[in-house]
Amino acid sequence: MLVLTRKQGESIQINDDIEIKVIGIEGDQIKLGIDAPKHVDIHRKEIYQQIREENQAASQLTPNTINLLKNTKKD
Repeated sequence: MLVLTRKQGESIQINDDIEIKVIGIEGDQIKLGIDAPKHVDIHRKEIYQQIREENQAASQLTPNTINLLKNTKKD
């Protein structure tokens, strides 16, 4: 893990298209601004893990469940 020290107003650059900037510091919280292309998904880690778990659970569907979903008629 790379550990960097930044002050308010300073940035970290990742490749040519992602910039992470320290916007503010209030007590023990740091406000970050992230400038990245629209195709790059950005989530808080706990949300990202939740998405991964839900995707994994969805991929565990049985063939019967998948067939039921395919055969459901839309009105």
